Amino acid sequence: MITADLNVILPEILLSAFALAGLLVAVYTTKDKVGGMLVWATALVFVLLATWIGSTGEGTQIAFNGMFVQDGFARFAKVTILLSAAAVLVMSESYMRTRGLLRFEYPILVALSAVGMMMMVSAGDLMALYMGLELQSLALYVVASLRRDSVRSTEAGLKYFVLGALSSGLLLYGASLVYGYAGTTLFSGIITTAQAGETSIGMLLGIVFLISGLAFKVSAVPFHMWTPDVYEGSPTPVTAFFATAPKVAAMALFARVMHDAFGNAVSDWSQIVALLSLLSMFLGAVAAIGQTNIKRLMAFSSIAHMGYALMGLAAGTAFGVQAMLVYMAIYVTMNVGTFAFILMMQKDGAPVTDISALNMYAKSHPGRAMSMLVLLFSLAGVPPMLGFFGKFYVLRAAYDAGLAWLAIAGVIASVIGAYYYIRIVFYMYFGEEQSEQLDQSSGRILPVFLTVSALIMVLGIINMFGVEAAALEAAGALVN
Repeated sequence: MITADLNVILPEILLSAFALAGLLVAVYTTKDKVGGMLVWATALVFVLLATWIGSTGEGTQIAFNGMFVQDGFARFAKVTILLSAAAVLVMSESYMRTRGLLRFEYPILVALSAVGMMMMVSAGDLMALYMGLELQSLALYVVASLRRDSVRSTEAGLKYFVLGALSSGLLLYGASLVYGYAGTTLFSGIITTAQAGETSIGMLLGIVFLISGLAFKVSAVPFHMWTPDVYEGSPTPVTAFFATAPKVAAMALFARVMHDAFGNAVSDWSQIVALLSLLSMFLGAVAAIGQTNIKRLMAFSSIAHMGYALMGLAAGTAFGVQAMLVYMAIYVTMNVGTFAFILMMQKDGAPVTDISALNMYAKSHPGRAMSMLVLLFSLAGVPPMLGFFGKFYVLRAAYDAGLAWLAIAGVIASVIGAYYYIRIVFYMYFGEEQSEQLDQSSGRILPVFLTVSALIMVLGIINMFGVEAAALEAAGALVN
């Protein structure tokens, strides 16, 4: 029995062992001098694990009496998490090295947070859920404040930690209420207790607190307050990491809890998720308009995009989950390319985050400007870019589920949000000419990620590289 259980969680065991081995190597050698080697090694391990998970295993495997679930949904989420984390690590190596931030702790903490994320998406029990969530969060609190000589970075880590502790408290209180009324922490036991129209007030309160704790992790309004400051204060590669893998993990966990534990009471929680979706879309769209710092702008953009992803979850259907997974895969790809561009925004070797620095950028960097234009149009949902089809999926899922009002609100919010994306395009092509342009050289890796992400947004409209079919299978595994 134990051997079978360990085989199911073998990827998590191997990644944990790698992180511990990396820690030992760093401690007994020259420490920070092995930081670059560990970054590349960690990225390689992520890619190998993603390939292994994606190519092996069919059906649903249960471990530890239902506390850990390895199914098509978990596999899809884990592959997305590992590949996006690998991409961000590779992108960050040059930036962190030139600024003296490439300490050995960085890739190890990212690896440990990835273990937590993999645990989150496979959780079949409230205790397993919390263990994965905290392993991910504790590592992220540290990497947010990795730049120790920066007040903003320290503030970002502290604010993330304090508010994260608050959200953990909400989630734990909700979990205790659910346990009290269900008599079990297993999702398979909770779902038999939580029935539509028959759920007790105490159980409903537990669901509300659970949703509140999970909403913090996906930056949904009104639990979004940490996002702009943490995005701005953290080192840019760390911000890129926050905007990709943890978002996928948190959204997948959200879907796992709602469907596996409360799948028989969709009508009780879908209206709450729909409200979170509505508030997130509009606050993200409106608040980003006045931003001049591109990292803060991407923070509010992230809030809005999580609102669209929550729209698919609010539908409460298998197609809604499929739409959410497709949307998150597209969103992560867009963010990898966008943050590759932001990492290239430098003047005299120093990072630049002010949007006005992009004035007439297309004149000196026409290729990069064109790639960024494609990504911005895709983020805005302008057809025929792939981002448009991601939004179309979640809008259709909401409409099919009887949430026409939410779909209409999503269209309106998308039109409002298009302004701040197009404003960046305006600066790049029609802004005032500047005497000093941004640096020309930024290595070879970042332009490759920028270009490939832009190409995916164009070429992906043909068949989405199999993501659509994989998401359909994953949704079928979660929603029976």
